[in-house]
Amino acid sequence: MTSFFQPAARLGRIPPYLFKAIDEKKEEVRARGVDIIDLGVGDPDLPTPPFIVERMRKAVKDPRTHRYPLYSGMNLFREAVARWYQKRFGVELDPESEVLTLIGSKEGLAHLPLGINDPEDLNLVPTPAYPVYQMGTIFAGGYCHFMPLLRENAFLPDLNAVPPLEARDAKAMFFNYPNNPTAAVADQEFFARVADFCREHRIIAVHDAAYTELAFDGLKPPSFLEAPGAKEVGIEFHSLSKTYNMTGWRLGMAVGNREVLAALGKIKSNIDSGAFNAIQLAGIAALDSDQSCVAENCRILQERRDLLVGGLKKLGYDVDPPRATFYLWLPVPQGLTSMDFAGHLLEHAGIVVIPGVGLGEPGEGYVRLALTVPKERLEEALHRLGKIG
Repeated sequence: MTSFFQPAARLGRIPPYLFKAIDEKKEEVRARGVDIIDLGVGDPDLPTPPFIVERMRKAVKDPRTHRYPLYSGMNLFREAVARWYQKRFGVELDPESEVLTLIGSKEGLAHLPLGINDPEDLNLVPTPAYPVYQMGTIFAGGYCHFMPLLRENAFLPDLNAVPPLEARDAKAMFFNYPNNPTAAVADQEFFARVADFCREHRIIAVHDAAYTELAFDGLKPPSFLEAPGAKEVGIEFHSLSKTYNMTGWRLGMAVGNREVLAALGKIKSNIDSGAFNAIQLAGIAALDSDQSCVAENCRILQERRDLLVGGLKKLGYDVDPPRATFYLWLPVPQGLTSMDFAGHLLEHAGIVVIPGVGLGEPGEGYVRLALTVPKERLEEALHRLGKIG
């Protein structure tokens, strides 16, 4: 039967799914009875803290939480976000106009270009990167100028390398620190340079800050909004997903420039009906807590980082210990592509990693490993790596 259906042309602009071969190989290896160790999943394996679950349980039993929520979020949740930003970063926010509740930060990042871009507009997008910055731009009919994240630049975009025409025409600049996938960390000096660059060229700064709370060795990564004048030029996305092990709950926030947030809010009010009020109440409990649960997360992840980095170095791998996030950005052995190496690890060791080229061309030569499995599984992974050489 011949179908009359033709997908929208914009879907043809989506890059090919380079992980398809890895997914198929994973199922083939698993079907042979191999015990798969999946270091590719960027999803916390640690449970949501019990006090957050308990607050959710009580809220779900209250029938008042079952009605449509405000698309912009409960006033109480937005006030909790403002309190958290003040306590954590020293950033003052007006809960009414400078905080917007999201159904997870990915949703907001994907929808933002619909509110700020016209067809044919240009956005500055880092590469390698979380794909949603590029996909959101494509769905809004825009185009990307890619800013390579290279080891020699500490995986920060070189603002001086943005061509003058692209700097003139760009509508928005996406950036993400601590960074997925490279685990790089940016300081306040870099954020100040971004704010100045965006102000000079009239570009909206869009910072994805989902990993600021997953940091090690006493590091406290800054917020972009700490930079002088940052609220004049941009917004920041944050999420409860990684901080409180709430990835499946879908709760996040966008904060900063009220005009940009109003544009995003207008899109959301016509697309979704807001985050479930019971989840927002649980989110308030998380944000207003003493954050000891976050410190415990970081302690566990740092133990895993030290184990995996130490083991990889003993095996001869060139790896920099990440200072934040739960990722390792591992250079592949000489003579192999990232796809080759990922396939080799899966076939011969039953270990899944993410080939860097799948996250952008400058990711070639690297694979991403996640610390989202227990120490015992990391030890087993190192044992297998030692056996295959």
